[in-house]
Order: sequence, then structure tokens, then C-alpha cells
Amino acid sequence: MMQKLFKDAIKIGHEYNLEYKNKGIRPPAGLSLKFNLYNQTVYRLLKKAIGIEKDHLFPIGGAPLADNVNMFLQSVNIPIVIGYGSSETAATICFYPKNNFIIGSIGTLMPGVELRIDPENNEILVKGKTITSGYYKKPEENVRAFTADGYFRTGDAGYLEGSTLFFRERIKDLYKTSNGKYIAPQIIEGLVGSDKYIRQIAVIGDERKFVSALIVPDAEELEKYAGKKQIQYTGYDELINHPNIHRMIASRIEEHQKDLASYEKIKKFVLLAYPFSMESEELTDTLKLRRRVILKNYAIQIDKMYKE
Repeated sequence: MMQKLFKDAIKIGHEYNLEYKNKGIRPPAGLSLKFNLYNQTVYRLLKKAIGIEKDHLFPIGGAPLADNVNMFLQSVNIPIVIGYGSSETAATICFYPKNNFIIGSIGTLMPGVELRIDPENNEILVKGKTITSGYYKKPEENVRAFTADGYFRTGDAGYLEGSTLFFRERIKDLYKTSNGKYIAPQIIEGLVGSDKYIRQIAVIGDERKFVSALIVPDAEELEKYAGKKQIQYTGYDELINHPNIHRMIASRIEEHQKDLASYEKIKKFVLLAYPFSMESEELTDTLKLRRRVILKNYAIQIDKMYKE
């Protein structure tokens, strides 16, 4: 009964905040009544549990936020706004407007900021009074950081739709397959990594003929699935190598990447028994993947995917 109540609260919140309020449309009286009821009960309980009872505005930045997490927070009436920028841009280049923000974007341009996309590599280039005029006593760095007409190179790839900006990937993290196609690994990792059976994922593809992945399953969820499907195994290593488990993970990967281009899709993967960690230097202290270390540590498994 409680689960049904919470699911309905999320549904009502999504409809109220994203389908009406965000679009500047007045919600129907019945929807408003239910939303206000949940706001005083379910949403308040959730906010109390995570320590944000006196919420007003929560800016989100530093790394991309998964769309499903964004929609959930909006739906339970936690007022988040997504922004994008860097130290060189006085923090904010773009920011979610009060209304008509687009899920999946990183906001609309701030006043006084000029922005264009480099046609060669889709790099986000910015110019304006809030953008630094250069690095102190570093002329060589300034030549690399700015275009000839004074636009700052952010190092990020993205695209514009009107005045709304969408982030794709750090330029340095983009992969180029042996077929000449550019791959944004973080986007693929975000899509596939949202699955409840997947704890961590590292996408492989730089100078390779197709995209593959190293996947750390969620052990608890995997064992629950094995019990439900009556899969017999004697140890965890045997479980992650079981054909039924491999087929199940493959089908879930395919579902998550159905909207990707064929050259972006994961064709092969390996399930790993142990997670990436800071101790093994495979993660930074902010839990980002150290891709070079992972490529080195799992070179045998990776090469095997491309030899078969």
C-alpha cells in the first residue's frame, strides 16, 4: 500500500511540475489538490529523511546529471536547477530558466554570453564580459585556450538548439573508432549504467572497430535475479559467466541504447567480479573513471573481445 502511494506521488509530481508548471500552464484543480496533499505528506517525509526540509533552490553542476534522476527530483518537488560553466567563465555560462527548461539540456545562455559551436569538433566556444581575458603570464597557454577572434575553448563538446545548450562530452574523453566515428563514452555509460543490474560501466572504443564495455554488475540484484530464475551456481565468478546472466544483461543493454546510432552501440561486453576502486587507482577521488588505468588493468579481457 505504501509503495503504491509513493509511486502515485511521483506520478502526480511529474505531471504537476513538468507537464504543467514548467510549461507555464495552470494545472487542473484536481491535480493541484493531490499535489498539495502529497507536498505536505510524502514529499515532506522524503525531504526530512535526507535533511533538506528548508529547501529553496539546489544548483546542480560539476558533472552531468542523469535524466531519470533529474525527473525524479523534479517530481518529488525538490527544486533543482542545472547549470554549466567553469572557473574561467565566472562559473555560469548557462542555467535552467524558471519555466520551459528542457530535461537533458544544461540550460539556456546567461545574458551577455556569446556562444558558438566549433564545426570541426563540436567544441563549446564562449565569449563575453564574464569570461576570463586570459591566464596570468602564460602566453603559450592563452594561444591554446582562445580562438583567433577571442572565444574561450571550454574543452567540452556540445550542441545548441535555439538558446538551449546540450552537453555531449569532454573533448579529451571522446573516442574515435577505427572507422572514423566519434563516440561519447559518458553518454553511453550514463544510459546503460542507469540499469539496476549494473553498478559500474567503462565503455571501450578508442581506435577500435566497434564499441565494447567492461561492466561491474550489482551483485545483490544479480543474486536476486538468479534466485528468482532458479539459476544454479557455486560461486559469484560462475554466476557472472552463466549464459543466462549474459543474455539477460545483453537484452537490458540493448533496451537502454535503442536510441543510439548503430556505431555507438555496445557490441560486446565482459562482466567483472570486482568493482573499480580508488585503491586500484581505477577511480579518482571524485569517483570518475581513470580510463588509462582501466585499459591497462583489463588489457587481456579487452583484447579478447576484439579477437573473437
